Amino acid sequence: MTSDQTPSVTEATLSDIATNGIWGPGHSVSQAVVDVSRALLASLQGEEGVELPPELSELVAEVQRIATIGLPRITAHDGTRLSAFSIKLKGDAPRPVVIVPAGWNPYGWLPFLYAYLKLAQRGYHVLAYSPRGIGIKGWLSTSEGFVNVAGPNDWADGSSVIDYAQEALDPSRIGFLGESYGSGISQLVAAHDPANRVSVVVALSTWGNLATSLYNNGTRHLEAVQALIDFTGGPLEEKFDEGTQRLLKNFLSGRDLDEVVEWGTERSPETYVDQTNARGIPTFISNTWHETLFPVNPVVDLFERLTVPKRLNLWIGDHGAPEGPGLAGLVAGLPFPGLAVPTREAYEWLDHHLLGVANEVPDWHPVKSQSMFTYKTAAVPGGTKLITVPARRETYESWHEATTGSEAWYLSAADDTADGTLTDKPTVGWSRDFEAGALTSSVAGELLKTGQQEWFGNPKSYEPAKFERDQLLVWSTGPLTGSGEVARRIRGAATVRLTVRSSVDAATVIAYLYDVAPDDTARLITHEPLTVTGLTPKVDTTVSWTFQAASYDLPTGHRIALVVNSRDPLYSYAGSDLPALTTTTVSSVSGNEARLELPLG
Repeated sequence: MTSDQTPSVTEATLSDIATNGIWGPGHSVSQAVVDVSRALLASLQGEEGVELPPELSELVAEVQRIATIGLPRITAHDGTRLSAFSIKLKGDAPRPVVIVPAGWNPYGWLPFLYAYLKLAQRGYHVLAYSPRGIGIKGWLSTSEGFVNVAGPNDWADGSSVIDYAQEALDPSRIGFLGESYGSGISQLVAAHDPANRVSVVVALSTWGNLATSLYNNGTRHLEAVQALIDFTGGPLEEKFDEGTQRLLKNFLSGRDLDEVVEWGTERSPETYVDQTNARGIPTFISNTWHETLFPVNPVVDLFERLTVPKRLNLWIGDHGAPEGPGLAGLVAGLPFPGLAVPTREAYEWLDHHLLGVANEVPDWHPVKSQSMFTYKTAAVPGGTKLITVPARRETYESWHEATTGSEAWYLSAADDTADGTLTDKPTVGWSRDFEAGALTSSVAGELLKTGQQEWFGNPKSYEPAKFERDQLLVWSTGPLTGSGEVARRIRGAATVRLTVRSSVDAATVIAYLYDVAPDDTARLITHEPLTVTGLTPKVDTTVSWTFQAASYDLPTGHRIALVVNSRDPLYSYAGSDLPALTTTTVSSVSGNEARLELPLG
């Protein structure tokens, strides 16, 4: 792999993955994940003296006994060579293969080597590969070529990998399992393979529409795209062809966005949902409520359009957090109950559709949704909390069934506290200003990291009393009551309507919905930005937009707070080219009263 010495893996390494997840400093895979995979690979290759915990040593020994390991280079249609890792089960009995396109990371197929061994243990041939262009130069797991960002070359590469699997492994059936980038590629290969050879797909932390995941409501998701550019294993100029370089640079600078939308739409599983349906490909999808790379709404939209056997798991957290530990190295002695469930259910889907296992999959409801933040926790040394009872999960025939009603809250003028109230009656004739262009304490959280902490029982705590009132606006209800311990069962996508005007010709407004506890600490329920351009300065424009969907139980005695500001590190800002702060005014006008509509279930 490299000239570095093979790392030693201890119980502490595995504990790091099980208690902290797969994301390390910056926006990279953690060192613990890489160390486990490197040590497993070295042991599989027969290196002497590799230090592994007993459970991993036994796993390696079993796979060596039942299978042979390969490190092929698969030649794509245009001669590009793709790095791959294969496990071929011994014996003449027909076995299915699980093909795993790697996620978007500098290490290609390497980080989830543990998962490949577990799949072999379940009775599968395994063929994992790094999509073209992904990986650090010189590493064994790096593929040639330019990153195609799940475009037509990646679809064709998937078919080339299937060709190789059929020749080298002679599988009885073919399934695809992908996480993140590999999940989108899995869906797209299944929809486009000319011979229709894919029998089932598992798409973890996936996207539905790449265009609207990265650019929606006139707002570019800048930090997500910059992280993806930085996470390929090399500089932009080496990892992308000239056309893609130009497109990505245009995205970052806000130019030619129609071309970006067209490019992203071509790379969207939703665009080819009719082909997936016609092929009848059973599809398992997962996503998270506070997803910062591929937001949940486009994923739900894709899922609702599927007519094939399907499953949607919705989890607390952010990208890769629920399934990551199970793919990277989750062994006995889990730190909290439920940690292994996201990966286990994905495997059960494969078992039923590829191995023909008579498990509970046929009786599953299509949707299973986890409600924020209904787990129970206990304090542990270091100032964090550990989950003792998993969060509640609910089942539905479709996600739309989760919303059974709605509740309108109207925004009012500021009161003596300088905040507005949310009331059950429309109010008009007021206006409130804030300075636009400054970052505030009301933010959606750090890319990947805040949601990962949520998954492990530690949601970010906010202090609304310290929010910068000159640079944002706050409205809140009084303490709410309901039946039992829950005041409101928020289920679905809330909407907000405001009348805005700006001192310039464009404005970004970001709406955040908070759960505020009696001690005045808060947790984020959901959020969504909106950018409006072509405004006439100092002239009112009424705008409406939809939050990302949520499943949230608001406890009795808590308040709902709506916060509106202009900037969040995740997103573009309409006034980024202006030298000074501008003024945004929010008001409520007759016929279009300022309103928050809350979905209830």
